[in-house]
Amino acid sequence: MFCGQHLSCPFLLKRGVLVALFAISDFHLSFSVDKPMDIFKGWSDYTEKIKENIEKQVADEDTIVIPGDISWGLKITETIEDFRFINALPGKKIIGKGNHDLWWESLTKMNRIIAENGFDTISFLHNNAYEVGNYAVCGSRGWFFDDTADKKIILREAGRVEMSIIKAEKTGKTPILFLHYPPISKNAVCEEIMEVIFKHNIKYVYYGHIHKAGAFKAFNGEYEGVNFKCISCDMLGFEPLKIKI
Repeated sequence: MFCGQHLSCPFLLKRGVLVALFAISDFHLSFSVDKPMDIFKGWSDYTEKIKENIEKQVADEDTIVIPGDISWGLKITETIEDFRFINALPGKKIIGKGNHDLWWESLTKMNRIIAENGFDTISFLHNNAYEVGNYAVCGSRGWFFDDTADKKIILREAGRVEMSIIKAEKTGKTPILFLHYPPISKNAVCEEIMEVIFKHNIKYVYYGHIHKAGAFKAFNGEYEGVNFKCISCDMLGFEPLKIKI
């Protein structure tokens, strides 16, 4: 028994290797709204780069985790073309919530929109977890944690993170945590979320939100036994990161 959707068999082979888990965040798609990212340095033709790189590396049996900032649409009806783009990419996709995903609705409504449009490669990470091969994908949005941060929101997000981790643990697979907001920077940590990470002995955390212009803030590496990696698409050169642990 497990929590979430079983996305692949741990023994399924593709060209002699186990099916793979990839991650890449912060697509900021705008196929239905007028908010192109091409105006920013380094984002020229970014959707073409994302498509080309995913098609080059990801097989249909693989899974991609996209933890937030999916679409600039304000309503879920304004995300349809963005979801269509994602759905057409190779692999199964697990989508999390970012701070710019103002279209985010209840899981029931989002699943209904996905089903009505035949987007059969997309699932949502929302108070749940997913088995992917030998891993259990879990996570939530998280929150920023400077002196102006709302502690009630941080505590709520810490609770959601823990809920998802507990469901991942029930699968018996190795939990991998995906957040949108980083729980750590080069000079500070989000104590409430880090407490959950340490409590459940999470060893691998991937996050988005930070872009290349703010790369100096991003913490990549090991902190007290936990490995952190920023996976915003421009930080990765618009190439999905293959998870190897």
